[in-house]
Amino acid sequence: MFYWFLKWVAIGPLLRIVFRPHVEGAEHVPDDGAAILASNHLSYADWLFMPLTLTRRVTFVAKAEYFNSPGIKGWFQKKFFAGSGQVPIDRSGASAAEGALSAAKRILEQGDLFGIYPEGTRSHDGKLYRGKTGVARLALETRVPVIPVAVVGTDVVAPPGKKFGTFTRPVVRFGRPLDFSRYEGMENDRYILRSITDEIMYEIMRLSGQEYVDLYATRAKEESKRLDKEAAEATAQAKAKADAEAEDEQKKAS
Repeated sequence: MFYWFLKWVAIGPLLRIVFRPHVEGAEHVPDDGAAILASNHLSYADWLFMPLTLTRRVTFVAKAEYFNSPGIKGWFQKKFFAGSGQVPIDRSGASAAEGALSAAKRILEQGDLFGIYPEGTRSHDGKLYRGKTGVARLALETRVPVIPVAVVGTDVVAPPGKKFGTFTRPVVRFGRPLDFSRYEGMENDRYILRSITDEIMYEIMRLSGQEYVDLYATRAKEESKRLDKEAAEATAQAKAKADAEAEDEQKKAS
């Protein structure tokens, strides 16, 4: 009940009035029964706007820290995330992926909608990155359809690294359900899992219009940070050299 209060009475109407999110293809999401909603991930605001366009609850996994922080603030934080469709998962250990899959299976077994970001993390530059195969394994083991989803504009509302951005009208597009029953019993075949994941990512790319990069987002972020660091060091060295040359010129002039 708290979820519905949060969505329709508290945050939902405010977001609808201010941002007026536009939805396309909502008819592809079933009125009942389990389904996986596989979405691109541009902003931390994605999990607010995508479920807002549906009448059904969408459940995601979230860091366990959001649910076990101490004090009054922790209590409100726990209520907020639990009420807005989040379930806790410890993502610090080596078994984090298995824990997330187990939580997802429980949700789908109940006939609910489960939201997942195959990229595994937010895109740092607006591009669409290679999907992780957990979404494919989940689809095969639960035998439920995968609905590709694209959110557009949330990175303008809440850019990476910032709490607030500028105003825009977010768009949420739902694609036709993808049926992978033809691969039943092949959930341990890594080539099949990669093929399914790539098919899902292609549909997300088609819906979002993003440029696709066949590289995991985490690695792309690391590479971007490395290049930024090298550029900063090169700039600092060039400045130091220029300052030294200017000082030498002053000494010669004097």
